[in-house]
Amino acid sequence: MKIIVIFSLTIVLLGISIFLQPIERDDEIQTMLQRSVPFVGTEIPRIDGADGAGIKIAVIDTGVDFNHPDLLGWGPDGKVVGGFNFINEGKPPLDTNGHGTQVAGVIAADGQIVGIAPKAKILAYKVSEDGEGVSSELITRAIEKAIEDEADIINISLGVNKTNSKIDRAVNQALDKEIFVVTAAGNDGPGLKSIGSPGRNLGSVTVGATYNNLTSSLVATLEIDEKPYTVIPMVGSSKLDEPITGKIVSAGYGKIEDFENIDVRDAIVIVERGSDVEGQLLYFSIKETNAANAGAKALIVYNNNPEIFLGELIHEFIEEGYTPRIPVVSIDREEGLEIKESITEKSSGILELFYNPDFVAHFSSRGPVSPFYIKPEIVAPGAYINTTQNNAAYNFTSGTSYAAPHVSGAAALLLQKNPELHHHEIKSLLLTTVKPVSDAYGQEFSIHEAGAGRLDIGNAYNAKLIIEPPNFVAIASSDNNLVQKQFKLKSIDGTWDGFDVTFDGPEFIKFEGELADEYILNVRMSMLEDNFGEHEGTMMITHEGTQYRIPFLLQYTQGSISVNENNGKLSFDVFHPDEWSFVKISVINSKDGIEHTTTTTPGKTAKIDVFGNGQYWIDAKIRVNGTTSNAYNVIEITSLNGNQPISFFDIPERQIGIISIVIIGIAVFGFLKRR
Repeated sequence: MKIIVIFSLTIVLLGISIFLQPIERDDEIQTMLQRSVPFVGTEIPRIDGADGAGIKIAVIDTGVDFNHPDLLGWGPDGKVVGGFNFINEGKPPLDTNGHGTQVAGVIAADGQIVGIAPKAKILAYKVSEDGEGVSSELITRAIEKAIEDEADIINISLGVNKTNSKIDRAVNQALDKEIFVVTAAGNDGPGLKSIGSPGRNLGSVTVGATYNNLTSSLVATLEIDEKPYTVIPMVGSSKLDEPITGKIVSAGYGKIEDFENIDVRDAIVIVERGSDVEGQLLYFSIKETNAANAGAKALIVYNNNPEIFLGELIHEFIEEGYTPRIPVVSIDREEGLEIKESITEKSSGILELFYNPDFVAHFSSRGPVSPFYIKPEIVAPGAYINTTQNNAAYNFTSGTSYAAPHVSGAAALLLQKNPELHHHEIKSLLLTTVKPVSDAYGQEFSIHEAGAGRLDIGNAYNAKLIIEPPNFVAIASSDNNLVQKQFKLKSIDGTWDGFDVTFDGPEFIKFEGELADEYILNVRMSMLEDNFGEHEGTMMITHEGTQYRIPFLLQYTQGSISVNENNGKLSFDVFHPDEWSFVKISVINSKDGIEHTTTTTPGKTAKIDVFGNGQYWIDAKIRVNGTTSNAYNVIEITSLNGNQPISFFDIPERQIGIISIVIIGIAVFGFLKRR
């Protein structure tokens, strides 16, 4: 069967279609999703008969095409057993865009392609018509409807690029109802601090994207004068049998005339994207041809706009018979200009192109979102995923949108096997059993890029130990360099044999782990030197032949802030080894993100009222000799009896709106009266 698959460059919610040209494939399309499905370890639950039967997964998206043969049926007897159309109320949530159908296919396609949990049922909530934008109010309403419809799992492969308290509160409501919530990290990478809501939510599992399988995981490295740069292979470039080495030469825009008076034989050439002639279409394939004809070994194209980009050598406008002859990579403008301006006669580079499936995709949004918790928590295949598309079609697509449903499907398999598990226990099983992911130089990606690592469903399915928390942030300072942490352990089958704890982290941390009893692990970390800053590490627990990974961030600061609570009033003491002049203190409710701030100076006592039990994060910015120094703390409040005074922030939104209107009315009336 011949299938024509059309691709575009449109950014669709948190998914990206990244190819331009139509591609014809004979019967190959069936196997493509099947590359990512077995890659994350689904064969083990398959053998055991786990397929997601009995689990309902809410897909909050553009709807689902329930006429697709792999997602067939609307209503109790179909694949899509329910849902709601928030765009055209009263009509079924039929997808006319494709994004929601693609997401649902990764989770539960059951036909020509097979998803992670093919017998799971879908609840489709349509909150966007065209995929170009979505209302935070509709996301919130969809989450509330999924709770009402008793979903087991909620998948949200869309979001906003900032914090949204309404969405976060709705996610928290779902978690309170024991619903497992999965969110996509977003496609605003590779820069740090690029995750928005609902991916920022503390309780949801936030998923970044890796490459897919061996043949769709071509990555590149570039070093010039021993300095590494971030580059992306263009579509159409091939794996190299050995690294390319050569001098670095700049050649303008890569036009024929740009090569006329320079020698680029056996060189790595760098050119700018686009052209200096208005309206001229200087395709990457033309630049590659010109460089290859001039004798270059490889080509680097730097962007004519900020940010990095994915380019294509093979496209619908290439000349007949064109085949790339040299590898071509793209680089962002800043680094490209840096290379161009630093070139000397002795400048040389090393370029490698090789396969690495467990490589974080450049577009995947990164953390941190807070100094108190870790995001993203996990990564899964999200590049070059072929999945269901509208109108009985299939489509290659990329984005964290398609990484998240791999995790949702995995949660369905775990919940089917152990229906009594709480959502936080499923989270532990998924996060602690991952595979580590490494960059192009063999170094593990940072926690802010990859969380714990790449989803491994087989490991999670066979795991017998639940560890909580599955990751953590440790806080130490110059006046308190000891960190103590307690972990709750639960053996699913009651076995405790072969228990061992090891540590991988900075040498200046002395690590000790002691099993207090069958259910509690006490950990101590002592700082052996004043190496202030943020540091990463991993605690490994081996149990019954399975190794569990618990990553952590250490916030090691010069200053500190201590906190005391008395009947809902927090008071603070600030310390810094150097003389400080001013401090701004923020108190953040970990449940809802509501933040209260105060300031103080030496000799004065800072106080903040809190309203309600729970965990509160303390973030202090200490001014020392014209610079700002951070200090952190966490306090758990359990003593409040519910009769505390109510703050403005605790008033329901409807009442806040009424109060605001009254206040504005009084102010306007007074203003007019004064006029």
